[in-house]
Amino acid sequence: MMKQALIGATLLLAFSVPAASQPPGLVVSVAASLYDALVEAAGLYRGAAGASVALNPGGSNTLARQIVAGAKVGLFLSADDIQMDAVEAAGRLVPSTRTALVTNTLAVIVPAGSRSTLTLEDLAGSAIARVAMGEPSSVPAGVYGRRWLERERVWNRVLPKVVPFPSVRAVVSAVEAGRVNAGIVYLTDTIGRPNVTVVASPPDAVNRDLGISYPAAVVRGPSEAAGRAFLTFLQSPAARQVFVRRGFGVP
Repeated sequence: MMKQALIGATLLLAFSVPAASQPPGLVVSVAASLYDALVEAAGLYRGAAGASVALNPGGSNTLARQIVAGAKVGLFLSADDIQMDAVEAAGRLVPSTRTALVTNTLAVIVPAGSRSTLTLEDLAGSAIARVAMGEPSSVPAGVYGRRWLERERVWNRVLPKVVPFPSVRAVVSAVEAGRVNAGIVYLTDTIGRPNVTVVASPPDAVNRDLGISYPAAVVRGPSEAAGRAFLTFLQSPAARQVFVRRGFGVP
């Protein structure tokens, strides 16, 4: 019993060490929709450079707040410019490191087998009762989704049905489980998801106007050099092949 208590106390101490006193290393805060691609890219980087990267995925708005509050992060990959602007305004970015990394497009999804087509008018109609999307005031995918529906003049009719979520991954899970009738996500989040069906997406011209872009930038702190090195790798042909294969566009 005494030995078990000692082990428990040791583990508690290990997880209670303040971030400032932990060993330095590259932590990358990455938008949830980009996480799977970053896992693969980080694996390639480890093989090429012998350096490991710790990924901290989440909603871009949440990650931005963490960085502004002083999180020990070396690189930030946001799903929109608004959240990156907030971090930059707080003086947390290394000047001249901000770059547009990849682009994306939106998609309307439904549970697999429920229907094969769905127009935005259908989405606003009585047949659809619950629509999942990222929080439309703060989560980038939700902000873009709202902008799309406003452009098509159906937002006011869809709004009463909206079930907001903190990330697109949560939206996909809700649609897969059938807890909602439809969801608005990034097209890349539907790849490898057999339990959802893509039923609508903005035309190319509309998607360009929406301007879905993922900026990346090095964050001030002890990991600036490591952040620069990994950001350079993410713009290499090897990393770009990963992004394109997973459905992202590259500027």
